[in-house]
Amino acid sequence: MTTPAFQRARSAQAKQAREAAILDAARALARERGVRDITLTDIAGAVGMHKSALLRYFETREQIFLRLTAEGWRQWSAELRGELARRTRATAPEAAEVVAATLAARPVFCDLLAQAPMNLERNVSIGAVRDFKLVTLEEIELIGDELRRLLGLTELQTVDLIATATSLAGALWQMATPGPRLRELYETDPRLGHAIVEVEPRLCRVLSAFLSGLDATRSTTEG
Repeated sequence: MTTPAFQRARSAQAKQAREAAILDAARALARERGVRDITLTDIAGAVGMHKSALLRYFETREQIFLRLTAEGWRQWSAELRGELARRTRATAPEAAEVVAATLAARPVFCDLLAQAPMNLERNVSIGAVRDFKLVTLEEIELIGDELRRLLGLTELQTVDLIATATSLAGALWQMATPGPRLRELYETDPRLGHAIVEVEPRLCRVLSAFLSGLDATRSTTEG
């Protein structure tokens, strides 16, 4: 079966539809194979268009995935804030569990979190980076409002917590998905068993320790 020719968008509405189709294709490929291995040609092929035509909508593959990262920030933030808003109080372990669970439930976002600072932000225009950073700053501020309400953290502490959570989620996801050959190695050699990582439990432990440390510091200062 041949893919029908992809017609160039002639209106703003049609252009938005084309961009949405490209983002959907990139998201599906990332879910299936991981962000790092997806090329612009792969995305173009999945949409049914030539790579040169795709470049009319996005300047690079990195711009496509940076847009998906910004989308991921909005979606994760909304889910996390919804979970936190239902609580009138929370302990450090409880808050850590919510943050870890909502991140671990979004594997593509975790993958993108690792890729963004390493390469996605480095091969796009300054304007694209600015737009992305503004999205992340807005969502960090919104999440911070809920964390400060529940835990009494300072603004800097909430920023540090979110930065720790998102950077670690990205790194742990890469460790948790080493590919079939490495996974087989880790699973068949008992000495390498520690290389097999479960994202949510480890992330929860680290964040709980981070927040508990802040509690201890605050108690010592107040005492």
